[in-house]
Amino acid sequence: MEARKSLRFFVLSFFVTLFLVVTWVHLPSSLKEDSLDCTLSSTWCSSKNRIQSSTKPTNNLIKKPQQSSTTTTQHNHNSDVPHHPLDPLTVQEFNRIKAILAKHPLFESVSTYTLNTIALEEPEKDLVLKWKKGDPLPARKASVTAMVNRKSHVVTVALDTEEVSFHEVSSVISGYPTMAMEEMVGVLDVPLKSIEFNRTISQRGVNMADLACLPISSGWYDMPVEENRRLIKVQCYSKKDTVNFYMKPIEGLTVLVDMDRREVVSISDNGRDIPIAKGINTDYRYSVQKLNGDFRLFNPISLEQPKGPSFTVEEGHLVKWANWVFHLKADARAGVIISQVKVRDPDTSEVRSVMYKGFTSELFVPYMDPTDAWYFKTYMDAGEYGFGMQAMPLDPLNDCPRNAYYMDGVFAAADGTPYLQPNMICIFESYAGDIAWRHSECPITDITVTEVRPKVNLVVRMAAAVANYDYIIDWEFQTDGLIRAKVGLSGILMVKGTTYDHMNQVPNQEYLYGTLLSENVIGVIHDHYITYYLDMDIDGSDNSFMKVNIKKQETLPGESPRKSYLKAVRNVAKTEKDAQIKLKLYDPSEFHLINPSRKTRVGNPVGYKVVPGGTAASLLDPEDPPQKRAAFTNNQIWVTPYNKSEQWAGGLFVYQSQGDDTLQVWSNRDRPIENKDIVLWYTLGFHHIPCQEDYPIMPTVSSSFDLKPVNFFERNPILSLPPNFKDDLPVCKAYDSS
Repeated sequence: MEARKSLRFFVLSFFVTLFLVVTWVHLPSSLKEDSLDCTLSSTWCSSKNRIQSSTKPTNNLIKKPQQSSTTTTQHNHNSDVPHHPLDPLTVQEFNRIKAILAKHPLFESVSTYTLNTIALEEPEKDLVLKWKKGDPLPARKASVTAMVNRKSHVVTVALDTEEVSFHEVSSVISGYPTMAMEEMVGVLDVPLKSIEFNRTISQRGVNMADLACLPISSGWYDMPVEENRRLIKVQCYSKKDTVNFYMKPIEGLTVLVDMDRREVVSISDNGRDIPIAKGINTDYRYSVQKLNGDFRLFNPISLEQPKGPSFTVEEGHLVKWANWVFHLKADARAGVIISQVKVRDPDTSEVRSVMYKGFTSELFVPYMDPTDAWYFKTYMDAGEYGFGMQAMPLDPLNDCPRNAYYMDGVFAAADGTPYLQPNMICIFESYAGDIAWRHSECPITDITVTEVRPKVNLVVRMAAAVANYDYIIDWEFQTDGLIRAKVGLSGILMVKGTTYDHMNQVPNQEYLYGTLLSENVIGVIHDHYITYYLDMDIDGSDNSFMKVNIKKQETLPGESPRKSYLKAVRNVAKTEKDAQIKLKLYDPSEFHLINPSRKTRVGNPVGYKVVPGGTAASLLDPEDPPQKRAAFTNNQIWVTPYNKSEQWAGGLFVYQSQGDDTLQVWSNRDRPIENKDIVLWYTLGFHHIPCQEDYPIMPTVSSSFDLKPVNFFERNPILSLPPNFKDDLPVCKAYDSS
């Protein structure tokens, strides 16, 4: 019994931290900032954050513990009210929704039910676009997905009238709602009730007190056992002698659990001969690593702003910086949602529309091992687990610089009770010595000119820890009108146990499905795909997608000393299939979103273009069940007509979905998209063949794509940007405490 309590305590502690029901930021003294004394008097040369307020816990909101006022923003969310049509649900609204549903006959008639997701049901787009500050807000509604008596329900709750509307869940659409955190934690107790499981753990030489288990989404493989059952798999590790239990898998042991009945369906154990790795020197915590000696490679660096930051956050969610303004909020499924993005034209002072809404729609992470204990590891993190629910509190000075502003997320637990995810998003200005533009005239012209402008960007950041993997999601706004979406991957590899401790033991004909990283540990090859939803509204909603092919043109005999040159060939997509794009290095193109109704002074249609960065494409068979579910990765670019119900690339219900409600399905309808309200979808991809440098924790690897103005402005929009002058900048020196 004590061993079971120990595992239960670990499981609850791990997932409470992982999913942030209650969490806090702890800054080790070893990581605290060096004291600085600025010669220019300003509170911004101290470590104090600009917003500090006390909070009073109530029964209606699980509050974060008291935090140091020198590191994080504190805000009393119990009194929040919405100011904008897109503002997220407030604590008071969550509590009201919970009460309304509890009185409804469907929920009142059962002893238990699960509210898997509760989020704002955003007003119709035309209402939001017409709304002006000072106008009454459109009626507030909540969209709810719920599991009642093992059936999925989609519900709309009207907060003003308390009306509850049920939407038919089509029989042709498969899958289940996003798992609630309580469901994931709850299934981890189920294996402990199995005599076979407990005997297996004992035979593997693992003490129950050292047992750490994870709930792993099971995917869908058209097997009889999956019929009308919501299934999940549980795999376990040993946390003996290290916090990094991922490096000590109990290989081959998989428990299949019926999530609703809370019972073991089957136990598979194909790894009895595989030892558990020792996990020596896998603890990555600084408190442990510093025992090996100081490893400081550089002096402390900090960005100082003697006049304060250049951005403001109004009424909780409206961000204004330089020539940009946009709405920002946390979301349990998407993580971060950017809305109504506008940029000020320097020539006309007009605030012009660029994007109505942008967010990470879905992630797909397939592992490339078809064996029994691994084939099902093909995660879809947003739709199965909730990307925002896995967001961790950002660590001041390390995740974000000390000039950052922090924003909390407020979400709902499985019974509808609101809870806080503190410091989920940070906003900060970034300057790393980059150059916005420059020119020096060469000496042969006899003109002395050197003009250089510094590049300062605004960054919106979230970090989600999806069990072992950490995703750093950045939205970066630049003064020249460019928006960069960036993804950083870090955290810990999901590894496979093996009998081998050196490559010279591996027979030539045996394939390991990965790389031997350390004794008895293989890092399995896998991919990451992050698909973005980008509702671009370039100077209005009616836009077109134009593919600009770059073609080799050969010159005619005698036409030129040149034999060839490059030619831009423009083609406007008429329907969705025209805009299904696979990137090709030797068939290059640019991809423009244009407004054909608005042109520049010289007659070019205004627009933005998507500029791919380093990316990867899925190589899986299109009929492979994981790829059918993740068919949104079949292309890197898609364009669809705006449809409020088509926001999640893997479908509304992703868990155990069969691929019948994906972006691929919608796009194959081949609807008209020319001069329409259209949505651009872009997938950023990574192939990951693990290497020893990824062990025991991975250095961050990043990739990105850009949304760049193309004939949107009449000229360089930062032509008049001033340079830095010495007297404008602070001069800081190390504080001498003596």
